[in-house]
Amino acid sequence: MNQQFFMFKEYLNYRLKAVGRHAVHSPFVYEFIEKVIRDKHVHAEYEQIRELRRALLQNETKLPVIDLGAGSHSNNNAYRSVRNIAAHAGRNPYWGQFLFRLIRFCQPQRILELGTSLGIGTSYMALAAPKAKIISIEGSPAIAEFAAQNFKTLNLSNIEQVVGNFDEVLNNILQKNAPFDFIFIDGNHREEPTLNYFQQSLNAVSNHACLLFDDIHWSSGMARAWNKIKSATEVTLSLDLFFFGLAFLHDDFKEKQHFNLNY
Repeated sequence: MNQQFFMFKEYLNYRLKAVGRHAVHSPFVYEFIEKVIRDKHVHAEYEQIRELRRALLQNETKLPVIDLGAGSHSNNNAYRSVRNIAAHAGRNPYWGQFLFRLIRFCQPQRILELGTSLGIGTSYMALAAPKAKIISIEGSPAIAEFAAQNFKTLNLSNIEQVVGNFDEVLNNILQKNAPFDFIFIDGNHREEPTLNYFQQSLNAVSNHACLLFDDIHWSSGMARAWNKIKSATEVTLSLDLFFFGLAFLHDDFKEKQHFNLNY
């Protein structure tokens, strides 16, 4: 099936089921909608990343890209400019600010990110939780090095970078640094690896953890992976925002629930 047609079909199905805050009967989800989705407050940290993004979008430096996942819909060249990566693979302002508010809402102490890219999303998380420990994994050494420069520009000191293939380094990171309160899986974008990362993570999370999955409707494989994740017995609450899927593993949620949320 054509990729664009598939995503259009997925989006229509999502919109048919999407609800707002008055249609949910969970105090937790209602608060999530108010504080994460509907909050329009302009935090000072947004401007810091806006300045960084502006510089990246003007940077024509070519970086070698090691693609260990499903590739890009827009550019699969072995070398890509920083400008191109920032425009297509970097976290855009809307979802970056969403990520900032989500971290403020969840208040995690330990965060794991699979897929650093240029570090824009990582920076949003680090600024939202300056006392949290963040470990971010990136498969391309040149991109990871460039992200490290961005972290220095923003004076971020709570990020530990790991360069390597997720399949090779993830298990060791989980074992040595557990428990994690927040895990952001933003890389590979294929069904089997995504499910493998989810299963591995289950043994290394706290009893109030949140797992965030990017591009859950990116392909039929990712859609299947998301359906399996939200159906897992360990997931007590799942939220679908089309581009993002959130799986909460909270022991105090006694009734399993799922919502497609308007935003």
